Amino acid sequence: MMEPPTSPSPVPSEIFALVILLVISIVVLLILRYYLPLRTTPAYLLVPVFFALWLPASMVLLVPIDLASTAIGDDVAARGIWLEAAPLRVFWRLTYWLTFSLTWFILPILAEYSDSGYREPKDKILDSLRANAQYYAIVFGSGAAGLIYVLISYGHFSDSLKNTVMALAYCWGLILAIYLMGHGLVAIPRRLLRDANVSGRLRRIQSQAPKTYEQMEDAEMDLEDLEMQVSELSRRKGGSATLFQDWIEELLDLTNLPEQPASARVIRGSGDNSKILPTVITEKYMAELTRRLVRAKHARSRYVNEWNRLLQDAVRTQAILDSAASKKLDFGASYSHASFWDRYSPLNPYTRFLFHYHLVPYFRIGLGGFLALASVCIVWSEVVKGLVPQASVIRYSVIHHWEGDNGQVGLAGQAIAAFWMLYMCAAALISITEVKVWRGRALVRRNTAPESAFWYASQVARLSVPLSYNFMTFLGEIYRETVFYDFLGQLINLTPLGKYFDYLFPAFILIPVCATLFGLYSKFRRTIGLGVDVIDEDNDGEGTTVYGTGTWREGRDLIERELNGTSAAIRGRRVEAAARIAEHSDRRAAPVLSVPGSSRPGPTTPLGTSPNTRPVANTSARRVGPSTSRAGLTEPEDENFFEALGHRFKNTMDTIDTPKWFQDIGQGLKKPRWMGGADDDEGTGSRPAGPARGNSDVRRWFGGGEGRIRL
Repeated sequence: MMEPPTSPSPVPSEIFALVILLVISIVVLLILRYYLPLRTTPAYLLVPVFFALWLPASMVLLVPIDLASTAIGDDVAARGIWLEAAPLRVFWRLTYWLTFSLTWFILPILAEYSDSGYREPKDKILDSLRANAQYYAIVFGSGAAGLIYVLISYGHFSDSLKNTVMALAYCWGLILAIYLMGHGLVAIPRRLLRDANVSGRLRRIQSQAPKTYEQMEDAEMDLEDLEMQVSELSRRKGGSATLFQDWIEELLDLTNLPEQPASARVIRGSGDNSKILPTVITEKYMAELTRRLVRAKHARSRYVNEWNRLLQDAVRTQAILDSAASKKLDFGASYSHASFWDRYSPLNPYTRFLFHYHLVPYFRIGLGGFLALASVCIVWSEVVKGLVPQASVIRYSVIHHWEGDNGQVGLAGQAIAAFWMLYMCAAALISITEVKVWRGRALVRRNTAPESAFWYASQVARLSVPLSYNFMTFLGEIYRETVFYDFLGQLINLTPLGKYFDYLFPAFILIPVCATLFGLYSKFRRTIGLGVDVIDEDNDGEGTTVYGTGTWREGRDLIERELNGTSAAIRGRRVEAAARIAEHSDRRAAPVLSVPGSSRPGPTTPLGTSPNTRPVANTSARRVGPSTSRAGLTEPEDENFFEALGHRFKNTMDTIDTPKWFQDIGQGLKKPRWMGGADDDEGTGSRPAGPARGNSDVRRWFGGGEGRIRL
């Protein structure tokens, strides 16, 4: 008598899932250790940020397990890692609601709490609630409009209000995820392919150097201004300042002012230090000063870190490029910033040269081409999933075992599904770091600001659920059998608008893809006359000149002077020269004063200028000038073939003698107004000069001129 077949046990799959979750926890801790000092970071920051990263990472494991668990066939060998429906539903509920709470409530409140300048926890919480009041008003207002639509189209709010809120939160997250992912799907492969060229990578690093250096100096001087305000505040011995003596002493401990007489400290842009301080010192003023000082310290740390990293990249890239002649490469194991691999590498100088000069570029080309193909597959699947689901490439890469119209996801399919999800999440998260956001948020190694850490963690949590469900829709009808669809998908398809939004809106990924691929961001910015970048675009840096960033020659000389230790002396001489010019040109301006004993040169501003204003003269004095020849003449920029041909054609036409009768005819003609000619009543063909010419673009619609917009 044959025994009945026993049902498979999920115990091996459960053990494997627990091991993977443990590995994910270790990886998240290493990420936190890279960006935050774990020993000195408070628990209210570490714990929420840890779960805000750990929960989205666990979804990369839950989605493949859910796909394999709900499509189990009779082929035991084809089964992957699977769990029963009951524990899988519990995991999805815990993951979703913890992520939802962190995204919309816990992390925003803690972010403003950490950014508040008040001393007492109660005052910090009240300040955080006030700061988030506008945010919650916008969120609840948008949610109320969505609730009204659901009530009109569906007749009621389903079983509870909770389901409608889940659907609305998904729609908002999908909008942000599609835009960011579209940018990242182009930026990641393009960066790999461009970095394969060693000389081109060095040229781009040199092109970024002037802008990064200027930002670092601006951050240093802003911090110096705030430190001087704290110093002046500590000199007040009477009045309302006596009520905050302990607070002022704490601010003094945060500053790095040199030991010197207080009478010698003068803040830039003010002839009298007392004029920048209010007559009555209030608690609100002290909180705002504390907030600005902490932000300025983190901003200075951010740009110093970026500058040091740029110098390291420039040194390493230059060493790789120079090793082509000697066939030997040595980064220097005794270098203070050398990595662990450089110090204990088993490679000798010759094999290191082969690895970095030949193998790494080809590896980047291969990986960039592979990820470019993956990006094309994702974009194609987003476009066709609502029209022809069978044409999705991702669908056939994940589902390998077909039983009629039903598919089964095996272990290989689960691994491939995890790769697709990781790449989609990486594309969206890399775009977050390139978007210009308010308050100068940035991730800094071992010194990330608490508010920045909370903000980036909230964005990771916000994008995880939309990206996970959006990936499952690539797989056709099989995703409708999953626990995730039963938990969230039915709520998204609650109304016709939600159903069509989920299928058709991802096709708009073509907009950010084309904008990034063809550089439409910079073209649109130049068209409307704005000088602010929304997203950092990777430029080749060869022969390109962007206003305010300098050229690659300027960056090359700046890096060389910084590595040789002469840039500080050059900056000091340039500031002194600018001060003498300003003093002789305008006797009515305030004298240029600096901080005695300080290693940083004191900036210059005329009398009556705000201490936060950066004058043009000071900017030119602070920045290292462009590369010049020995004769003092500026080197010509690189010209491509068409620019050189156009210049030669123009010079040839200018040297041709024009007949007098043709000149007489030309003088009698007037240029039309739409071509930039003068008005009829002026009787001249010349365009107005000065500020009037700057108002010919879109900026004058907003009341601006000369490159400014009044908002």
